[in-house]
Amino acid sequence: MISVTLQESLYSPQLPCRNFPLSLTPPPPLMSVSVLTVIPGPRLLEAPILLLLHFHNALREELADLRRTAAEALDSRIYGPGLIRELRRRFEFLKLVNKYHSVAEDEVIFRALDVHVKNVVSAYTLEHTSTHDILESIFHYLDVLMKEENETHISKPFQELVYFIGTLQTIICKHMAKEEEQVFPLLTQLFTTQEQASFVWQSICSVPMLLLEDFLRWMSSFLSSDERENVLRCIKEIVPEDLLLQKVVISCIQATEETSTGTIVGEFDKYGKGTLFLNGRASFRKILEVYTSEGHSGEAMKPDHQHPSHTTAQHNPLDSAHLWHSTYHKGFVEAVVDLYSIRDSDDLSGLAPAIVQLKFFGDVIIYYCNSLDKLFYSMCIELAEDCPAPSYQRFLNDSQIEGLQQLLYSKSKNGMSTRSFVENLCSKLKLCVTGIRKYLTFLENEVFPFIVMNCSHEMQWWLLYTGLEMMPLGLLKCTVTWFSSHLTEDRLKSILHSLKQGGLMVNKSSYSILYEWVRIGYSGKTSTEKFREELHAAFENRCSFISEQIKDSSAFPYLQLDTQLSNRSNTSYSRGNSFHVNFPQKLNMLTHFSTYPTENNTESSFLYHESKPVDHIFFFHKALKKDMECLVSLSANLAENVALFTEFYQRFHLLRVLHKVHSDAEDEIAFPALEAKEIIQNSSHSYSIDHKMDNEYFNRISYVLGQISELCDDSLNGRMVMYRQLCLKLHDMCKCMNKMLSDHVNHEMIELWPLFREHLSLKEQEKIIGCMLGRTQAETLQEMIPWLMASLTVEEQTVLMSIWGKVTKNTMFDQWLAEWWEVSKYLPRGRNTEGASLKSNMISHKTMHTETSDENDKEMQSSKEQTHHHCEACSSEFHRSNTEILTTDSENDTTANPVLVLTQEELEATIRSVNRDQTLEPKQKSIIIQNLMMSRWINTQKKSHPDDNALENIQGVPGVYPSYRDIHKLVFGCKHYKRNCKLVAACCNKLYTCRLCHDDAADHVMDRKATTMMMCMKCLIIQPIGPTCSTVSCNNLSMARYYCPICKLFDDEKKIYHCPYCNLCRVGKGLGFDYFHCMNCNACMARSLSVHTCREKCLEDNCPICHEYIFTSKDPVKGLPCGHVMHSSCFQEYTFSNYTCPICSKSLGDMQTYFGMLDAMLAEEKIPDEFLGRTQDILCNDCENKGTAPFHWQYHKCPRCGSYNTRLI
Repeated sequence: MISVTLQESLYSPQLPCRNFPLSLTPPPPLMSVSVLTVIPGPRLLEAPILLLLHFHNALREELADLRRTAAEALDSRIYGPGLIRELRRRFEFLKLVNKYHSVAEDEVIFRALDVHVKNVVSAYTLEHTSTHDILESIFHYLDVLMKEENETHISKPFQELVYFIGTLQTIICKHMAKEEEQVFPLLTQLFTTQEQASFVWQSICSVPMLLLEDFLRWMSSFLSSDERENVLRCIKEIVPEDLLLQKVVISCIQATEETSTGTIVGEFDKYGKGTLFLNGRASFRKILEVYTSEGHSGEAMKPDHQHPSHTTAQHNPLDSAHLWHSTYHKGFVEAVVDLYSIRDSDDLSGLAPAIVQLKFFGDVIIYYCNSLDKLFYSMCIELAEDCPAPSYQRFLNDSQIEGLQQLLYSKSKNGMSTRSFVENLCSKLKLCVTGIRKYLTFLENEVFPFIVMNCSHEMQWWLLYTGLEMMPLGLLKCTVTWFSSHLTEDRLKSILHSLKQGGLMVNKSSYSILYEWVRIGYSGKTSTEKFREELHAAFENRCSFISEQIKDSSAFPYLQLDTQLSNRSNTSYSRGNSFHVNFPQKLNMLTHFSTYPTENNTESSFLYHESKPVDHIFFFHKALKKDMECLVSLSANLAENVALFTEFYQRFHLLRVLHKVHSDAEDEIAFPALEAKEIIQNSSHSYSIDHKMDNEYFNRISYVLGQISELCDDSLNGRMVMYRQLCLKLHDMCKCMNKMLSDHVNHEMIELWPLFREHLSLKEQEKIIGCMLGRTQAETLQEMIPWLMASLTVEEQTVLMSIWGKVTKNTMFDQWLAEWWEVSKYLPRGRNTEGASLKSNMISHKTMHTETSDENDKEMQSSKEQTHHHCEACSSEFHRSNTEILTTDSENDTTANPVLVLTQEELEATIRSVNRDQTLEPKQKSIIIQNLMMSRWINTQKKSHPDDNALENIQGVPGVYPSYRDIHKLVFGCKHYKRNCKLVAACCNKLYTCRLCHDDAADHVMDRKATTMMMCMKCLIIQPIGPTCSTVSCNNLSMARYYCPICKLFDDEKKIYHCPYCNLCRVGKGLGFDYFHCMNCNACMARSLSVHTCREKCLEDNCPICHEYIFTSKDPVKGLPCGHVMHSSCFQEYTFSNYTCPICSKSLGDMQTYFGMLDAMLAEEKIPDEFLGRTQDILCNDCENKGTAPFHWQYHKCPRCGSYNTRLI
């Protein structure tokens, strides 16, 4: 065994694989799921942003209750239609509030935070999209359950429903816990109370009024009375000085108390009517149901005899829509004309305000169109029994709307010029103007008359107010004030009269707010010019958070808005929400803090990229996802097939180990390397939190697996029901773990993988992958390599092996790999096999010299209680079937052909003696020295030819007797190792306790890898080498606690590991524990030396003092600041008289004290007059700069670094 040490580091050895035993101790509850956040009242007033944590708590409790309700129904096997309808309604509400909460975070809070701390929030924006597929699956199974009439077929889909509810709970709660750990502390630290209040208010105003009431009432239902009072006080500070708005928001919260006392009764109390109208078209039955539930006494529909004759004589509520249509169309056309004027002129200064107005008009028409589609037109369709309904049409199809919105909000990186942008926008708007005019005409001529003909006045007012409430609060206020500022006095009076009439009839709270907004807009408090400024501020409030980023964008100067308007005003309109809500699938393409493409960075697109070292991470992630899916499949069948448990356990254990190794390597190596780049700092912390939570979840699965294991050990006697329950729980957890890992891997591939490829050079990437592999022990590699290869295509396998080959080119990894596993089919084409073979032969020669441990290092001693283990990394595959003992041919025996036999020390002394002999001629000296140096090689060659018939006299091998490390205690071994066996040296067919004993006694070195036989010192039987004695009498006696089949090393005392990159056994706990392997230096180093001066293959050289080969040296090695190495003992002796490296002449340490003494000495020294003023050219050995120094016959100070370690040039 070889122990090479750096001072403070052992150029070390390695340990066996990390063991994660099944946990039988109940793990603590998941912090992300079960723990509610406590927000003290005073703290809430200081940091209003924490109000959102009350929403987090409400969401946690709602999800927990949904899961509990579904699980109880599954256990009791009661799956009635009423329960399914209730679950569907609750999930529709949950989907809606979670969507608008995510929109508010992305468009308001995250954008503000990104100004101060870059690259933090992009990961959280990605996570907002993670729940979409789970919710789709939940609604799919709810639909299946609603259609299924046979109760015997309900159990399976209901079980799947419970699984997906549990997954949804875990994913959302994990996301919220991460936000509370990272995002909210930053928000409270970086923003004032007023700024936080502004963010919360903008978030509130991004929610449609129809949903806002339901949302606040729902959230308040989870608050205690004290918490509700704290929230009310906070709301009064958050809501601007608008008493009507305060009253509306506060009344929603207080309505919960009335509900609890029975004042309000009805199906729509807690979850409201918002889900009926905002999640698609509402059915006529639901519209009437909601209308009736709100206590309207009038008839909703007109009697049949009243249809056309009486409607023309009186004013209808929808008549005011004509005025709104004409005003909107006129304003929109004016904004388009302004854009055309800008296009035709050379002055682009007015482009930003024009874009702002177009965004506003785009939002208004989209929400207006959606409300009419979901409410008015759905009624037309269901009322059209006797007469045909109006043929449906929109002003633009979805793709056209999406294209316009995407153009308005994109910060494209495709280099589009401003002129091209304006031209493109004008062409889209031309089509849009025509479409809007046709759409409004269609409403006036077909839809509204149909509603007027069939619905009562009260129903029309209710539809009108409900439609307005489907707009976000902030957008509604902007729209109403803008509209009223364009009214004449007569039209204003008409509008106010209509509002009052309708409001008193159907909606008093909405009426009072709308009435006041109309009055304010017309009165001049919000003039047209002032409105434009406020609108500009509202839109730019969204963009101002990235103003610095935008200012550098020459491609889109129209986005460089006036920063004077970017101060966080109290405007309630946070732009971007409509596009975020209506086109969420395009969100990642447009988000400003996303520095990556989303659709091109998938697994399928990998082969389109040039291979880079960081792709190792991609391959690992692919295998991780595939193996997790396999675990899910296995867990689904465990309940019915107990035989699968062993396979599941082995796969889970392997996946857990590899995930832990990989996540630790990312956290400690890959992510810090990424964070070191200033432009992408803070991009990885969210993923480190993910690793911590994933490990926590693995522990929980391990605990359940431990419970199942205990049942299996008891043969499931009478406990089959419990076994099946645990298997169902395990399957549930595996599906959840699969979703967590898949999301984590996908987001990391979308966000971080491109950053690694783009911002890190190939050399930096190779260093990262080298460090990750360099802390991976051989046992882990042995498990990881086939696991990885099984998940990759042939092309990917070739690429991966090529990456590893480049990263480990300075090491013996190829040699270890060839000895452990046949990988020739994975080697890259065109590889220099001849060079590899030469290198392998060279390494084999090097490793034949010395292999001992550092007996004096206390850290290398292991306790005697340590259980038996052997080097798994080098095991089963290498047990040779050949049982022959290589013996020396009698004709080549040294007694028959005597050859000079000298030890190394004697040989060196003899050569020096010959060299000093003055009586010999130079030619004679050369011949004698050459013969002396060749003598050992000649002797080795004569003894290295094996005898094919050695087995005929196998017990005739000399040395068949035990040797003792401690003869008094009868402890087997030698002075080098404690072990229970002797080795048969293949070179001389003799028994020695260890290779070092052989080398001490013989005149040649022993090839440890050629050793195939050993002798048990208890039974004295020679047998094939292995970790235990194969004789029956010894009963599998262990030869040593540690056994390495590659190095043929046994030891019962020290902590030893096999390094796959040195391909040697070394002393220490192992790679990833107390050592890592530096791929450039090709040395195992203590982890404290993770930052060191790298020199390529620095150990593969001789000590500059004693000239012993360092790589296989038994003595500790000292690493010098310059990167060179020497033995520690040589260093101590050398530094008595020298302070510079004997190789590069750099200083060996901090010499400032010594240089200060030289300064003082030279200051007192007098230079002869003839040398005064003279200078000399010097080269500094420390800073490597040239310069001049005052004349001196010995000392010359570097003018740059002050070092006296210089030389004249």
